[in-house]
Amino acid sequence: MPEYSSLSLSCQGHRLVQLGVALFLFVTLQGLVIQNFAVPSLGRSAHTVSLSSGLVLVGIGVVWQRLRLGATATRIAFWFLIYSLLATIVAFLLAAIWGAGNSVLPLAAGVAHGTPFQETTISVVLVSTLPTGIIAFALILWGLRGMPST
Repeated sequence: MPEYSSLSLSCQGHRLVQLGVALFLFVTLQGLVIQNFAVPSLGRSAHTVSLSSGLVLVGIGVVWQRLRLGATATRIAFWFLIYSLLATIVAFLLAAIWGAGNSVLPLAAGVAHGTPFQETTISVVLVSTLPTGIIAFALILWGLRGMPST
């Protein structure tokens, strides 16, 4: 299995860092409107999830060049990581805006329960992030095996 080119890894790593920093800007702006969400505690949770996702993207973006994976595995890890993190943020934001989410986010949503469509949408989005996140992080961990070359 030939490893992905160093230039491609460098570009992808840079994109991950950029996306992480973009999330920091989003978090800053989001902080201004938390109190306006239908469920402010869900808005705060979305804020926290967005911040931690930005940190994950910056951190992984910095070490992305060290991955020892083939082209297909690298692309899967890249896109699954982005999807998993961003879809999680979207699910929390939808819950905060709709005043929903109790069925899948009971700690954050409290008693806020939306329509069946809203609850199902939030649930489907969140459930879809589980396999993509697991696959992305497993590939990244596998790609970081061994010591970096000197």
